[in-house]
Amino acid sequence: MKILSLETATMAGSIALTEDEKLIAEVMLDINVAHAERLMGSIEWLLKASHISINDIDAFAISIGPGSFTGLRIGLSTVKGLSYATKKPIIAVPTLDAFARRLPFSPYNICPMLDARKNEVYTGLYRWLNGVLEKTIPETAIRPDDFLKEINGKTIFMGEGAKVYRELIMDILKTDGLFAPSFMMSPSASSVAEIAIEKLKKGEIADPVSLTPFYIRRSEAEIHWKG
Repeated sequence: MKILSLETATMAGSIALTEDEKLIAEVMLDINVAHAERLMGSIEWLLKASHISINDIDAFAISIGPGSFTGLRIGLSTVKGLSYATKKPIIAVPTLDAFARRLPFSPYNICPMLDARKNEVYTGLYRWLNGVLEKTIPETAIRPDDFLKEINGKTIFMGEGAKVYRELIMDILKTDGLFAPSFMMSPSASSVAEIAIEKLKKGEIADPVSLTPFYIRRSEAEIHWKG
């Protein structure tokens, strides 16, 4: 079972190709170039380098949010186009769930934190319990100081939000605030694939017609349009 997974929730976009539970290839680019300009080219390169045709893919997985409104829309529209063209299913994976998976079996809390602008972050809290990653605080858009007051115990922070609010985290949590290594500070398409494999085994396939990004909050355009 070959799965092509996309992660476009942040500027550090990535694409992963897996077969069963084996990672065949992954490409990550953290550059100031829009996903619209680089995503299809990266997909084409990855498939060509792996000697695999798009028609060989059995399913497509997408990081569904929260994250960059533009990035999520581009990723989802790309996956929908590939799904329609190949008649293969889509698996939707929550971005923060996949991000937290990058720290397997940590004994501490795991807090993926994306910068949501407006002095807020997209975040949630996770904990490994009996080999299963449990979500102890659901995804939310919140002021970081308000969220940090809800955390007890040593916690590993990941993501661009953790970088932006590093001093605040250290001020509030003191020695309980820990930070992931720099190379693990971005979401990863291979982690999206990991959850997608589990969902596919359970038959959890998304409806491509009704599938929309998980924004959490409304975009500026929606706010101004609806009032």
